[in-house]
Amino acid sequence: MSNRREFIGTSLTAIAGLTLLPAINSFANPGSQYKSGSVAKPKLRFAIASDIHYAQPGTPFEENTANLIKWLNDDHAKNHLDMVIVNGDLVHNRPDLLPEIKTKYLDKLNVPYHTIPGNHDFADAAVWKKVFSYEDNYTVEHGDIAFVLANTADIKGGYVCPNNSFIKASLDKFTGKKVVFVILHIPPIKWIKGEGFLDCPETLDMLHSYPNVKAAFHGHDHALDGVRYTGNRFPHFFDSHIGGDWGTAYKGYRIVEIDDDYKIYTYQVNASQNPVLNSNKL
Repeated sequence: MSNRREFIGTSLTAIAGLTLLPAINSFANPGSQYKSGSVAKPKLRFAIASDIHYAQPGTPFEENTANLIKWLNDDHAKNHLDMVIVNGDLVHNRPDLLPEIKTKYLDKLNVPYHTIPGNHDFADAAVWKKVFSYEDNYTVEHGDIAFVLANTADIKGGYVCPNNSFIKASLDKFTGKKVVFVILHIPPIKWIKGEGFLDCPETLDMLHSYPNVKAAFHGHDHALDGVRYTGNRFPHFFDSHIGGDWGTAYKGYRIVEIDDDYKIYTYQVNASQNPVLNSNKL
């Protein structure tokens, strides 16, 4: 994962200290260290993946899930991950298999991990707490960096706007943090008419209103692996997919690195290397 370590910024991708780097092929030149180049080791480095769709008929879901664990553990061994976030659709319409994917796969990650439901998990707070020991709306803190994770689906797979009272209370609590990220499986806006997203204007207003909220991260649309913007260039990042029967031709995940100056660097990893993606080094 070495040919993506240098800083690349353009007027479209470098905003408010956040830089989008090109998608890269996983483990291309092992041995190099950390993408930002600004510090020997980032203040925080994490991976975010989504849409495993464990148990979807007609797909190699066991192989896909095992690959995810291997890719992330290999990434951690080479460059160190502080944590992993799995952003929804862990299973495919089979909430009864959430304990299985947890114990058989996710618990084999060599780093702490956090999960949030997607529309195919058919899960609410009670289900999530029984399996993962925390509810479907919660926060995570790493020093001056915080995460707000909120459910965007109901137990029948319907799309719902997140609990805005919870989000607001969390963002109010974290006003002293340097960086806050919001994790929502389904994005809170329909960029294109008929698209499988939601219009949640109250959620968007909150994302735009707190200057320390630097980005939102989404899954759900397997074909998206880049960034879209709302408001005054507020970024919403996607991470392709791990499983399922549609989406990008490759399987992958997103890496986020935050340096000592709280600058944020993020790039998409083409973990399956199918197909080989364009990569740049400047």
